[in-house]
Amino acid sequence: MRDVNSLPGLHKVRTMFSANKRSRPRVESSAYLELYMLNKEKERLLKEDERLSRRKDAIKKRLEEINSEINKLQETEAAVKAVGDTNSSGATFTQKEGVKKKWKKMSLNY
Repeated sequence: MRDVNSLPGLHKVRTMFSANKRSRPRVESSAYLELYMLNKEKERLLKEDERLSRRKDAIKKRLEEINSEINKLQETEAAVKAVGDTNSSGATFTQKEGVKKKWKKMSLNY
């Protein structure tokens, strides 16, 4: 499902504040306010960077777990095939060729 965050280039949209556009000219005394606002934005971006790095680490860890599970399952599948191929009767038996289940039937009264 696509959402706003998956749209390409949306994160690069500049707001009025980030474009440094103002409805009225700057006053020299507003330098402190500007410094404060820039400092707050810097803190917010640093926190977001930290969250993203933690999320990226978690994703890498999960991918490693998935790869190890895939490898284990492939090894067990190869072992099952090897045992099936070396069966003493010469015929291989798999779960797909096993006993077929019959459908359960029931009547519905309205």
